[in-house]
Amino acid sequence: MMTLLIVDDQPTVRQGLRMRLALEPDLEIAGEAADGIEAIELTHVLKPNVVVIDVSMPRMDGITATKAIRAIAPDTCVVVISLHSDNDTRERASHAGASAFVDKHAEDGELLKAIRHSER
Repeated sequence: MMTLLIVDDQPTVRQGLRMRLALEPDLEIAGEAADGIEAIELTHVLKPNVVVIDVSMPRMDGITATKAIRAIAPDTCVVVISLHSDNDTRERASHAGASAFVDKHAEDGELLKAIRHSER
């Protein structure tokens, strides 16, 4: 069973991700956060296998949070999701330590594949 932390500043996006990902028998939602600071705190407490995190958020963006999460929890994989899927954003996510990058407009199968393949 893979445990997930969902991080997005929009409650409806978090709810949608939770509802979709909870349908998968091998995935368990450990928690949710609304920004990068909460994501770091919850990663430290919950120790999820995978953090699914948005790029654009208040207080701390997903790229900065990804770098911090990888520093405090090197065994936790991070899948970055964003509406901004340009090369610069993808490169910044990769350099921060993201295991994968998924466009928010992509089919849900792409997110599931990224989550399942992020585990090393």
